[in-house]
Amino acid sequence: MSTALITHPDALEHVTPQGHPERVARLERVLEELSEPRFADLVRHEAPLAEDAELLRCHPPEYLQRIRHAIPAAGIYQLDADTHVSPGSLRAAQRAVGGACRAVDMVLAGDVTNAFVAMRPPGHHAETATPMGFCLFGTVAIAAKRALDHHGLERVAVVDFDVHHGNGTQDLLWSEGRALFVSSHQMPLWPGSGAPDERGAHGTVLNLPLPPDADGTAFRAAWSEHALPRLRDFAPQLLLVSAGFDAHRADPLANLSLEDEDFAWITAELCALAREACAGRLVSVLEGGYDLDALGRCVAAHVQVLKDNGQ
Repeated sequence: MSTALITHPDALEHVTPQGHPERVARLERVLEELSEPRFADLVRHEAPLAEDAELLRCHPPEYLQRIRHAIPAAGIYQLDADTHVSPGSLRAAQRAVGGACRAVDMVLAGDVTNAFVAMRPPGHHAETATPMGFCLFGTVAIAAKRALDHHGLERVAVVDFDVHHGNGTQDLLWSEGRALFVSSHQMPLWPGSGAPDERGAHGTVLNLPLPPDADGTAFRAAWSEHALPRLRDFAPQLLLVSAGFDAHRADPLANLSLEDEDFAWITAELCALAREACAGRLVSVLEGGYDLDALGRCVAAHVQVLKDNGQ
């Protein structure tokens, strides 16, 4: 078995204003790191365009129309204080969803053990009918619904270690009793959601807020003592990961103090859980991470662990 890398040049056509943290250079740095010889044996696939039917698993038709109509013929259009679109943004977001769904298909078919989807814009802040936090569509939530509704799985877990709470994923999966959503994140911090008492309609949401300046010790304790036991009890048939690397101490948008090694650790723990619960089946999707050097190193560490576990 092996590890897939799914990406597409269209992700570089989603252009944001000068100085915006979610910029083309993020993915360029990621792909530069993953072009090193040690990653030569990754199974590389281009992300397909998601069909409307996939997007409609989580978003209503009128929302899709709103996003389509917002895409400018030239220049940049601002959807909210943080979220912008350019002429290439819709195709980029459709390919992000398509890439995550392709990864789910490949992993469940046994073509690869696990996969990393290197696309942008990110997705975990997009709510049912609201784009926000740089995100247009709920990429990981849609992939979870594909696994459940198209492939017929009974239990899928989504884990999110981005420094910002995955409010969109939580919103999209709130009433989905077949999906467990687990998130660690800084609190207080934008978007302001993610308190421990937010548990979902079926008790399938677990939020683990961390205070500002929390380091790898606190992060590892939260996952070891709470998240990983809950995931083992749930026994998912597929594990999906919102892989944000902005909890790194170097990141400019937040105040957690994780190091490169902490991201390698959580990846190894999630791979071990996936081996135990679901034959190693794991799909990871890029979310945040805004210091380019830290992002590149942490993605490389993350994918190396995936590759080591995809042998």
